[in-house]
Amino acid sequence: MKNDTKLQKISISNKFCSFKSSIHQKILKKCISVSIKIFYLFIYYYYYYYFFFNRLWQRRGVVFLSVVLFSLFSMAYSVEGEHQQYVQYLEKKFLWCAYWVGLGILSSVGLGTGLHTFLLYLGPHIASVTLAAYECGSVNFPEPPYPAQIMCPEEEVLQESISLWTIMSKVRLEACMWGAGTAIGELPPYFMARAARLSGADPDDEDYEEFEEMLEQAQSAQDFATRGKLAVQNMVQKVGFFGILACASIPNPLFDLAGITCGHFLIPFWTFFGATLIGKAIIKMHIQKLFVIITFSKHIVEQMVSLIGIIPGIGASLQKPFREYLEAQRAKLHNPAGKLNLAQKS
Repeated sequence: MKNDTKLQKISISNKFCSFKSSIHQKILKKCISVSIKIFYLFIYYYYYYYFFFNRLWQRRGVVFLSVVLFSLFSMAYSVEGEHQQYVQYLEKKFLWCAYWVGLGILSSVGLGTGLHTFLLYLGPHIASVTLAAYECGSVNFPEPPYPAQIMCPEEEVLQESISLWTIMSKVRLEACMWGAGTAIGELPPYFMARAARLSGADPDDEDYEEFEEMLEQAQSAQDFATRGKLAVQNMVQKVGFFGILACASIPNPLFDLAGITCGHFLIPFWTFFGATLIGKAIIKMHIQKLFVIITFSKHIVEQMVSLIGIIPGIGASLQKPFREYLEAQRAKLHNPAGKLNLAQKS
């Protein structure tokens, strides 16, 4: 019995030692593995930062100029003085432009699933400026509260001084910034298709897969939608800059396909983006802006309200709230409390 007990103790001791040894081996292997990973990570970041700083050194003139300009802007922004009025003016303009550029990006990014910010923001803004310009006889709205709130200026201006060009000039900055944002929002499809073509990989994207299927079935396409997509693809591929410009200059729901086509056929970036920027921020934006201004011009609005009254039976009841709303808005332009006073009188 004693011998059996000793043998059991020796067996347990041996098992414990072997278990302890295996743990030590696992820990040692883990340490070696982690050390190797850290070493490779160090090498990777070493070369990454080496090439990064090497590129910075090659462009040291641009880097130095950027640092100097940033330092000057920081000093001008933080130091008090008479120049602060200009700094605040530039800051206000920058934020205003960034706001509309952001809305433009939201409108076009997402391969057709973007937010319709023209209908939600820019269109109503242009319409408000148009109605206010005809009512006030001027576009020199006091700032502030413009653009948060539109009020007529105190001085009297003749109605004949208001023209389409005057209103277009008033909203040109925000309209062009919105158009530039839509051009920036068209870049993801281009870069996606370009990267897929250069790498030889198939991106997990439905629009790109549809584009490849369309290229394979180009000869047998019969339906109108596929023919339209093929027309856009052929125009962009064969005409180049001016084909992209033509597609970007009109409201075109298929322009995502143009970006994918340009990326797939490795059209240079500045050819694609330059044509898109000119088409969307200048040509297309002026067309849309002109349409909204004409639609909401004074005589057109009055004619539309009059036409509502012609509807038999319900015309008069429908016309009344429209007229009251227009009168309230006109009173509000001349006096912020005009709307409240009008409501109290009624």
